[in-house]
Amino acid sequence: MIDMHNHILIDIDDGPQSLNSTIDLLKQAESEGITDIVATPHHLHPKYSNNIQLVKERITELNENKDIQKLNINFYAGQEIRVTDRVIDDLDNGNIEGINNSNYLLLEFPSNEVPHYSKQLFYELQTMGYIPIIAHPERNKAIVQNLDLLFELINGGALSQLTASSLLGDFGSNVRRVSFKIMDNNLAHFIASDAHSATTRPFVMKQLFKERKLKAYYEEFEDYLENGKLIIKNERVSKQMPTQDYKQKKWFGLF
Repeated sequence: MIDMHNHILIDIDDGPQSLNSTIDLLKQAESEGITDIVATPHHLHPKYSNNIQLVKERITELNENKDIQKLNINFYAGQEIRVTDRVIDDLDNGNIEGINNSNYLLLEFPSNEVPHYSKQLFYELQTMGYIPIIAHPERNKAIVQNLDLLFELINGGALSQLTASSLLGDFGSNVRRVSFKIMDNNLAHFIASDAHSATTRPFVMKQLFKERKLKAYYEEFEDYLENGKLIIKNERVSKQMPTQDYKQKKWFGLF
């Protein structure tokens, strides 16, 4: 199983601050059946910036650690890139690369908004050959209030990644409700842990396939995980035509 969004690298963002904490987090990943991890520390974030060269150096350090070697986890370099007016420049100067040097970029909006230039930025990235993946849209306040913002970007060629914890209700019922609306309208393509800590923000994957209320979505979860493998290989992911049925339907049952 692959996890394509998490914060496992030591003391470079809001993930683990010590080697022991990283090892605890990686042991948890192994217990969840995760064999491949894309390390995606924050970049161009107001508090953290980690160019791709630093990410690769830190992954090399993980691979050289004997305790981590025993876990038999494969690591790949990525970044969670904050949407700013500096993204194109950092691609040009080599501070940003796609996930595992692919054409896929993991992009994060500020928590409360979708910047007005996002559609133009995504268009420019796609003309350069990149495919934007929107990180955890279900946790963005503007998207929660108006799913059309996400629909327009997905309809324009972007992809998106849901957080496993959101589907389990760890971020509250409203985030969970929106997560299912996103899935039901073909607006999601990946699922990941966004793990930060073994205690407060853990790797959670197996639980998705244990929740009886989520049984109807097991096949979609499998597709999302398979898509994670495809981006590592820089291959085209499976996706369906996005819809806007959320405008007509009322949502009950799970919520």
